[in-house]
Amino acid sequence: MMPTLAFSHSLRLTRTAPVLRSLALALCCAGLLSACSVAPVYQVPSTPAPASFKEAGALWQSAQPNDAVDRGDWWTLFADEQLNQLAARVQVDNQNIAAAAAAVQQAQAALRVEQAGLLPTVNGTLGQTRQGGGQSSGNGSASLGISAAWDADLWGRLRESVSAAQSSAQASEADLAAARLSAVGSLVQNYFRLREADAEMQILQQSIEGYQRSLQIAQNRYDVGVEARTAVLQAQTTLTNTQASVESLRQSRQTYEHAIAVLTGQAPAQFDLPPAAWNVTVPEVPAVVPSTLLERRPDIAAAERAVAAANAQIGVAQAAYYPSLSLSGSLSRSGSNLGNLFSASGLLWSLGASLSQSIFNAGATTAQVDSARAAHAARTASYRQSVLAAFQAVEDVLSNVAALHAQKPLLQQSLDSAEKVEQQMLNRYKEGQVPYTDVVTAQATALSARRSLIQLQLNQQLAAAQLIQELGGGWHADWMNPGA
Repeated sequence: MMPTLAFSHSLRLTRTAPVLRSLALALCCAGLLSACSVAPVYQVPSTPAPASFKEAGALWQSAQPNDAVDRGDWWTLFADEQLNQLAARVQVDNQNIAAAAAAVQQAQAALRVEQAGLLPTVNGTLGQTRQGGGQSSGNGSASLGISAAWDADLWGRLRESVSAAQSSAQASEADLAAARLSAVGSLVQNYFRLREADAEMQILQQSIEGYQRSLQIAQNRYDVGVEARTAVLQAQTTLTNTQASVESLRQSRQTYEHAIAVLTGQAPAQFDLPPAAWNVTVPEVPAVVPSTLLERRPDIAAAERAVAAANAQIGVAQAAYYPSLSLSGSLSRSGSNLGNLFSASGLLWSLGASLSQSIFNAGATTAQVDSARAAHAARTASYRQSVLAAFQAVEDVLSNVAALHAQKPLLQQSLDSAEKVEQQMLNRYKEGQVPYTDVVTAQATALSARRSLIQLQLNQQLAAAQLIQELGGGWHADWMNPGA
């Protein structure tokens, strides 16, 4: 039940002392333009702060959300003009980004709705009626009025609702930044995989040309009776297996091309990305990666803003413990018709105020406060988990980057050796010194080494792109040294 106490300058209250104190406090707060608030003072939740990265030895600083920092065009670190053009198109035409942008507009509109609740509402009315019947010529009336109402925000309920909406809007903006980072990140991943497929197909095509020559050599030797039929069959098998690998890569390339089309807002049938040389540029990871870069991760910013919104909702719930004050007023004129409305003497006015306080609701208010506190605790845990997950992701990628860097010279050495063996075996086979099985083995080993090196170069680019994403979007010099 919610009893209403109406009062004016002549009202005499006969309530108990606690109610009188609540009323006096309410009027005082109203006079101070709603200076009271019962919401907890918001503090950004503490998070674990290791002294350094385990996998990089970088200095670590306490992370605070700083999602407003400009990330710049981080994909340009890979120095690929085709990629730059596609990334620019993703920014404009990607539908996930468009949906996130619309969500930001929706959240901002919701914020304006909450802000409007802080101000009075004013309504105007204008009407005319006429009635009659039988032998009556009829009579009429007209009215013109204006009314206003205002809910005094005594305990900060409305202001905390605004604060919650504002935090939610900021979280939506962080979600938009995350959508952009994710969409461009997906583009980079698919683009490099496509270019790596092009490079592998080129190497396989070169191998096919060599295998065709080897098959012809084996066939010629078989025709003159110096080679068994087995050598021809082995050469044919090597050739056809390599041709099948090309077809498999071509199918994978088509899949990557389809993904890029959708990321750029196009139907796959309308998009074509011709083969091109692979620019194997891998951004160098800085020797020191400060943890302040993690502050720019949009998922961390969104999680922290959700905590702030949940904190404000506690204040909204706790405000229900206290009385609410509403002020209203109206001014109206009436007459027999619209023509004499302003000349009529019928001026009516009213001023009023009402104070309402819940006396008994079976613990519903307490339950709502408990629910708001539990929601805040859940958001806090989610925020801390987001930070921990960010730490883990960066450590994982740094470990991967280091491992790939160590593997590259080893794979290059392996390829050099395999190519030498391949050539030697082919020369010795031509001279009749070794069977063709030795040539097949050497060719398979060399081809595997070539493909392994290309795949490692791809993995280096993918790891660099992933590290950029995990750090919130790049590591330009001004980001590395914010105070410079």
